Amino acid sequence: MANTVSAKKMTRKIAKRTAINRSRRSRMRTFIRKVEEAIEAGDHGTALTALRSAEPEIMRASQKGIVHKNTASRKVSRLAARVKGLEAAAQA
Repeated sequence: MANTVSAKKMTRKIAKRTAINRSRRSRMRTFIRKVEEAIEAGDHGTALTALRSAEPEIMRASQKGIVHKNTASRKVSRLAARVKGLEAAAQA
């Protein structure tokens, strides 16, 4: 347990930051899930729209330190590739 005033203040700050980070991570995952659900449904238009809204959300999470920049880029890249593959399948 924190004994000093500064240590008590730090525990309050950490708890507040943890709640904010949890919210941001959850928001990012929600956007990713919407893209994946559209891909599973085979709906290219919805998947593309969902990807366009998810990409800035994922990159914002990386800027805030929720995920690493390379991780965010990899997630966006893989989702984009899956959406593109969906388009190719729809045209065939």
